[in-house]
Amino acid sequence: MLEVSSLASSSSGNCFYIGSARGDILIDAGISAKQIVERLTAIGKNIANINAIFVTHEHTDHVKGIEMVSRKYNIPIFVNKGTLCNSVLDMGNFHLIQTDEDFEFNGLKILPFSVSHDAAEPVNYLIRNGQKSVSVITDVGYCCDNVGHGISQADAVFLEANHDSLLLRNGKYPNHLKKRIASSRGHLSNYEAAISILEHARPRLRHVVLSHLSHNNNHPIIAMKTMQAMLGERSDLKKLETSLSFKDKPSQLLRVD
Repeated sequence: MLEVSSLASSSSGNCFYIGSARGDILIDAGISAKQIVERLTAIGKNIANINAIFVTHEHTDHVKGIEMVSRKYNIPIFVNKGTLCNSVLDMGNFHLIQTDEDFEFNGLKILPFSVSHDAAEPVNYLIRNGQKSVSVITDVGYCCDNVGHGISQADAVFLEANHDSLLLRNGKYPNHLKKRIASSRGHLSNYEAAISILEHARPRLRHVVLSHLSHNNNHPIIAMKTMQAMLGERSDLKKLETSLSFKDKPSQLLRVD
């Protein structure tokens, strides 16, 4: 059994909760320690039960709360060498992990898999507890084989749906930023996220939580409609539930069992 929630997901900050009977972990801590504590409380969880923080990459919206929350609550940080060496933060209580090598932690099997993004050594995570698994997939430029594998193995997935391509193209961002976002080292569009599920999801997948939505280049209704329209082509995914992550509040606590 796993319990999962997005405590925050946007270009302003990202933090994901994953819990099991043996303890709880966070993926990233891109919001303040105070916000993490408050949002855990909102879903009925306690910061005292967080056993580790696993880092995806060094960008500020994924790590800006790590120093404080790790130091204040004595929570170890698990991070790969590339991210550690390129971060401006002092990750004092850290443990090095190897990209694309799975390992055991408190009964969980954790795979930090490499992805394409404009960071030093970016990873996403596939986390298993017995026969159940969840993937956290954000900040990826395209659906590489590793991302496809992460989707195919998941019972629940937090999946980036960063932008609507038309809104991005016609928006106010400068051209160089538009190109970065849409590039193979940028972020998944709504359509790319939907295609990724269409092509790689197995019938076991029960939850897709659309995450890291852009405030300026996307809208929750557009993201949801794009995904749901694509899912109509897979009759074996009729039981799949689609929901949203939020910038300023936790998503629904989902139980995967």
